Amino acid sequence: MMLIRSLTVAAFVSAMAAPAIAAGDLKKGETLLTRDCSRCHAVGASGASPRADAPAFRTLATRYPIEALEEALGEGIMSGHPDMPEFRYDADDVGAIIDYLKSIQPR
Repeated sequence: MMLIRSLTVAAFVSAMAAPAIAAGDLKKGETLLTRDCSRCHAVGASGASPRADAPAFRTLATRYPIEALEEALGEGIMSGHPDMPEFRYDADDVGAIIDYLKSIQPR
């Protein structure tokens, strides 16, 4: 009985802590994308991209799985058009960006 109570309390504490961590990651991901990408792309859950040819980030999941971006974000995103700068992020930043991108995809 004591083990079940301990496990229940541990699960509850974990569930309560996860949203706070996720919220911090979401804000970090949004901040990074706003800083680096919003000049051309719509990085939020709404709005148009400043450049008509730059896809809104909330539509990325219609093109490919969001997780597929992890490697490119860590090693340096290269695009098909020459005026896009190359961005490279550390592992924590990649995780935050992926979490944020997942959060803005239509359900």
